[in-house]
Amino acid sequence: MGKERLMVFESLTEKLGKIFSRLGNKGKLSEKDVDDAMREVRLALLEADVNFKVVKEFVAKVRERSVGTIVMESLTPGQQIIKIVNEELTSILGVGQSKLNPASHPPSIIMLIGLQGSGKTTTAAKLALNLKHSGQSPLMVAADTRRPAAIQQLITLGKQTDIPVYSEDPSVPVKDICAHAIAKARQMAVSWVIVDTAGRLHIDDELMGELTQIKNEIKPNEILLVVDSMTGQDAVRVAEEFNTKVSLTGLILTKLDGDARGGAALSIRWVTNVPIKYIGMGEKSDQFEPFYPDRLASRILGMGDMLTFIEKAEQAFDQKKAAELQKKMEKSTYDLEDFLGNLKEVKKMGSLAQLASMVPGLSRVTNKINEDEQEKQLKKVEAIILSMTPSERHNPNMIDGSRRRRIASGSGTQTQDINQLLNQFRQMQKLMKMGMRGKLNPNMFKMLG
Repeated sequence: MGKERLMVFESLTEKLGKIFSRLGNKGKLSEKDVDDAMREVRLALLEADVNFKVVKEFVAKVRERSVGTIVMESLTPGQQIIKIVNEELTSILGVGQSKLNPASHPPSIIMLIGLQGSGKTTTAAKLALNLKHSGQSPLMVAADTRRPAAIQQLITLGKQTDIPVYSEDPSVPVKDICAHAIAKARQMAVSWVIVDTAGRLHIDDELMGELTQIKNEIKPNEILLVVDSMTGQDAVRVAEEFNTKVSLTGLILTKLDGDARGGAALSIRWVTNVPIKYIGMGEKSDQFEPFYPDRLASRILGMGDMLTFIEKAEQAFDQKKAAELQKKMEKSTYDLEDFLGNLKEVKKMGSLAQLASMVPGLSRVTNKINEDEQEKQLKKVEAIILSMTPSERHNPNMIDGSRRRRIASGSGTQTQDINQLLNQFRQMQKLMKMGMRGKLNPNMFKMLG
């Protein structure tokens, strides 16, 4: 059994959901109802490792707005309070998206800094790939000469992503390597340069001195601190110290998928006043995305994040296949071969638990899913469909009892697995006939978990 990956904010989302559900069931609310709910919200946030100053201000603002006449006399006060909480959460996280600031004349320079173990070198490659996918031309610079393995790691990542890497012998002074890299970037006419600097196990004067030297040499447009969100409030302290010494322009939170509490994400921007620009949601190179405060606030409250879901779908799905699929849906000729193909496309978008957190109402269904089990279930579905004849795949209604037994035997499954798959497939066909007008059924996803 593989390790179960926790969904970000899992516990907090569940607790807030229960609190707001009780408020919604009350109809009219008294000031005491609001105070009781805010006391629970305060406790839930503290248990999620959110900075106590952030919690204090957040709860005070929500309470102040919630006991107003407009909310208290509303026909749906519970929903009004959820709206207020969503707005205040978004405010803590930073309101609008903070984009990278390009130079007026290319190349634009990003200096990545952070402690050892924060995922800095891997993040350099993820950021470069994200820029490449948006039509930019990046160059990565191996400026971590203190850890020779970091240079080789970046070169390897560059080969994997087909992104150029500039490196020199570790004996060359790091500020000279950076200066040479910028000259090379101009020669290559790239649009972005990402400099992977050295980290330490702790913050010290020597580290800061080296970073200041590099900063003065290359005059970066962005100084982004990479922090491991799983370290909780320690990540906030590290960000404060780096910001004091080198004046950060942005933050990148890594390992957010493993941070089930979420305290760092909910504290770090408010405490440091430095915007979060990107978040890492997994180990794969494409599990890295721009940070949208409003989208994360909605996910924390179990309200989903359909915009990110749609963006991921657009990236994963082949446009030609999508057009063909639409025609099949219109003509009601969608079959089990199409179904299998779609499941494979969905897997490209990320883990089911991450995807479910973006769809309103699905996060509670899938918040305990084991990713190894998802993979096993997908392989089981594939084995079942591949054990069918072409006629059976195109016309599942012809699959009677004897055919089910044959398919089960051929795929190494039970007849009830065949029944479950066919039932789920019929549900999906019905949804498609309805035009998929937001009527997602949680049962569609259970086959993967």
